[in-house]
Amino acid sequence: MQNYADYDGLGLAELVRTGEVSPGELVEAAIACIERHNGALNAVVHKAYDEARATAVSPLPEGPFRGVPFLIKDLGLKVKGWPRTSGSRFAEIAADGEDSELVKRYRAAGVVMVGKTNTPEFGIPGVTTSARLGPCRNPWNTDHISGGSSGGAASAVAAGMVPLAHASDGLGSIRIPAACCGLVGLKTTRDRNPNGDSADRAIGFSVDHVVSRSVRDSAAMLDATGYPEPNAPYAHPSKERAYLAEASRTPGKLRIAWSSETPSGAPIDPEVQAALERTAQTLRALGHDVREEGLGIDYRALYRAQGLVSASNFAANIKRWIERIGREPGDDIEGLARRAYEAGKRISGQDAMWGWQQLRLINRQILARFETWDAWLTPVLSTNVPRVDFLDTLMDDLKEFDRRQARTFGFTPPFNMTGQPSMSLPLWQSESGLPIGMMFTGRYGDEATLFRLAGQLEKELPWKARRPAVWG
Repeated sequence: MQNYADYDGLGLAELVRTGEVSPGELVEAAIACIERHNGALNAVVHKAYDEARATAVSPLPEGPFRGVPFLIKDLGLKVKGWPRTSGSRFAEIAADGEDSELVKRYRAAGVVMVGKTNTPEFGIPGVTTSARLGPCRNPWNTDHISGGSSGGAASAVAAGMVPLAHASDGLGSIRIPAACCGLVGLKTTRDRNPNGDSADRAIGFSVDHVVSRSVRDSAAMLDATGYPEPNAPYAHPSKERAYLAEASRTPGKLRIAWSSETPSGAPIDPEVQAALERTAQTLRALGHDVREEGLGIDYRALYRAQGLVSASNFAANIKRWIERIGREPGDDIEGLARRAYEAGKRISGQDAMWGWQQLRLINRQILARFETWDAWLTPVLSTNVPRVDFLDTLMDDLKEFDRRQARTFGFTPPFNMTGQPSMSLPLWQSESGLPIGMMFTGRYGDEATLFRLAGQLEKELPWKARRPAVWG
């Protein structure tokens, strides 16, 4: 199938439905693309080709993505019979004994899973590289990062290996790779998709969804997976209608605020600032009520509280791995993980709960801003997409790494703490040809508005015809 990569997921599923191609032919096209480009990108780290071929010729569910090749991020989700490394030499599992609930829902949607994608150790940084799995590179320019921690998924989708792939987001790990690789990336509302079989999701920051090349694929997959989970301790966010239908509806006149404020107060890159202002102008021309307003919060207090909560949670997660493996981690965890583990062990219960209390107070301040906004617009990254050697997680000076990462990824984390939906759209490109993603954040539970706005912008500022250097 020579033009396999030109189709989105729903487009390929339509070809299967009408009999123009078979699921087996799609799997072979995906495998050929992976084998052609993975040497340059290191996006796919586990290949399940034989299983995919067998699945493709067996009866498949009549889901919206019947026969479509799909990849799972090598972090968090369990796939029966597949290894799971979490990007770590310490926390490796030879083969999971069952599917996670979300994986079951992906299968029910009709996808054919062909492998797993690269992720940094425990998904910690905004760049995908590790001693265990190696660096993942950007198909637009392989000297640059694909983002993190879902960088393998984004690199694979952007290169045309699959039309959409599983991703997860704990402080920006869907939106950052989507912005780096020119994709649609939605961080869903907390508890929209199932997450009940993963203990480290207890703090609620992390959610699972997909990265995709089209808005409609993101919407249709969330329709397929985003329904209540049995025995969930929290109420499932409601929705009025199917998100696929929302993506083709007019958004009406929205109240959209925009801002380039950063936690440090440092200005963003001029090229990113210009793209942000062009986005605001475009929205105004489309009839929206657009104004410049920031969150107006104490970012230092926010991140101090988040640091206490995240470090405590990480140390608890490592404790579970120790119970499973039977020993403490040695030199088989990397610097970022080691530092987080040691820091988490030093935090008292009192300080951890103080962090939770502080987050609750600041989250209410953020959510109050959305009483007068339908959406908030910012860039995803403060800079253009960095080079691979600029964000090296194995560098000796971790404080310098922290400074570089904070300078680059300043906008995404607050909405993991509030639980709001937040979406990256590939609206622009830099002078060097790298993507520039814009981020739209909605009210809690209101993915519908984001899909309507995204559908409008996909028509107004289409990105479908753009192709990276490594493609198809």
